[in-house]
Amino acid sequence: MSKDERFEKTYSQGALNITEIWVDKETGVNYVFHTSGNAGGMTPLLDREGKPVITPIINR
Repeated sequence: MSKDERFEKTYSQGALNITEIWVDKETGVNYVFHTSGNAGGMTPLLDREGKPVITPIINR
């Protein structure tokens, strides 16, 4: 993966119905991406309080 890419896939499950977690490397915000057939969508991953899940960013 190129160091210029902003998003990094950190989790994936499924073959036909795919769920992935992507992390924005600039902000640390986690996103859930789900696809089934020709439809798909992405949304921020939230904790139980409704706040975005943030992954700590390591300075490169």
